[in-house]
Amino acid sequence: MDAAAQPMDRIHVYYATNRRHRGLDRWQPTGYGIEPSNDGTENLRFGMVTLPCDSRKVAECLEADCGFGTGDGIRLAKYLIRQRRTATIEAFREDLRKEENESTQPRQGLGSTRAFSELRDKLVAGDHVLIYVHGFNVSWWEAVASAASLQCMLNRDCSPDPANDSTPVHVVLFTWPSDGRAIPYWSYFSDRSDAKVSGYAFGRGLLKLRDYLIDTRRLSRHRSEPPCGRSLYLLCHSMGNYVLLNALERLTNYSIGGRLPRIFERVFLCAADVAADVFQPGEPFHRLPQMAKSVTIYHNRGDLTMPVSDYTKGNTDRLGWDGAEWPAYLPDRVHQVDCSRLVSGIVEHSYYHCGAVNDDIRQCIDGLPPDSRDRTREPVRHGWPNVWRLVSD
Repeated sequence: MDAAAQPMDRIHVYYATNRRHRGLDRWQPTGYGIEPSNDGTENLRFGMVTLPCDSRKVAECLEADCGFGTGDGIRLAKYLIRQRRTATIEAFREDLRKEENESTQPRQGLGSTRAFSELRDKLVAGDHVLIYVHGFNVSWWEAVASAASLQCMLNRDCSPDPANDSTPVHVVLFTWPSDGRAIPYWSYFSDRSDAKVSGYAFGRGLLKLRDYLIDTRRLSRHRSEPPCGRSLYLLCHSMGNYVLLNALERLTNYSIGGRLPRIFERVFLCAADVAADVFQPGEPFHRLPQMAKSVTIYHNRGDLTMPVSDYTKGNTDRLGWDGAEWPAYLPDRVHQVDCSRLVSGIVEHSYYHCGAVNDDIRQCIDGLPPDSRDRTREPVRHGWPNVWRLVSD
């Protein structure tokens, strides 16, 4: 079959970034680089990427056995990154008044307004929206391919059939200036520094989202418009959790009474490259449950990235290696899932893209109770009600 006759499809991914654009025109970029935006590390650009793809090849990846269940999102991401040559980037234009700061700009002139408005339409229609923050050593196109793969994996049971009650998930990528090059030590510390300041940018974006949601809810009540039918979710991978950690500082400083705003239904922390004691009282994530109805930690003792981070970079034990330091003292709304028995092979750090782990995330989004018999989980023997391990079917 020639290329023209292949069953082509398109995957759309919304994005927000504080990376510097590539190309002469910021509103028609050819991509984004490894440096922060020229306008400052907290400057955000919003837009959409469209990736053309062969629907048969996508289906092959979604139906492949990854070793711990159906669906190989790592293989799919590798296929999708090869489609960048024919991909299109639409940066949402901004029409701002000169010599005015953002707080006094007309709301309709901001690129974030269009992004939030289109996503709200999807929520009102009954779809889910998940914000995704990638980790260390990820280029722009790798981040896009990873987000697109995650979106496909989470939606692999969705179909146009009215009898199918599985709800579509739209992934919104927050991509920060990760180096995207494997230079030992230097790129890790460079990324960690960029992740810290990018956390402030991410926090700023969440504040913009909070303000937009407050305004639209107020207008909806005034106009008797329908409320959002579904919910927002957040998934952070690896050093993306460090981005979130630093975002909490910005959110706290700009929230009434210092209480974090309730934005998300659920937060997923996958292979988190942050300290194992981060949920202890007085530590940054102890207050994270204020932002969501529940938080789920996924960890894997076979993840070789975590001990490398521990010992060669001078870090303490990582949350993504053996979970929380004192799981018995986790806040009630925080659940911990050990993936070590199932996960193996080259996906040991990005396992959330694949098989049974991705299924578990999707079941959380669908609202399945943690102790449901339909899950491939079992409680640990210590009797802690919110600590689980994944098992085979």
